Amino acid sequence: MNRAEFEAALDAEGYHEIVDRRMEKGAFNPEHAHEFEARLLVLEGEMTILCEGEEKTYRSGQAFAMKAGCLHSERSGPEGVRYLAGRRYAKEGR
Repeated sequence: MNRAEFEAALDAEGYHEIVDRRMEKGAFNPEHAHEFEARLLVLEGEMTILCEGEEKTYRSGQAFAMKAGCLHSERSGPEGVRYLAGRRYAKEGR
């Protein structure tokens, strides 16, 4: 999937906040959760996510989604990672 296709899909699915982020090589974000749903597309490098006891590595061109409140940790690969993240917040009254 390329960036334009990913951004179009994000918009169609209500992920209106989009951020372009980087993590330096070997960076680690310890276990945490977000108050928003997230969809990510790895643009460069790789990122490993540990969520609910399952570890998965995503590489350039691969996308994945994460539900709000999911406890997870993140680790960048040996060359770091650049990714595009779409965020969708729960609507009030849900």
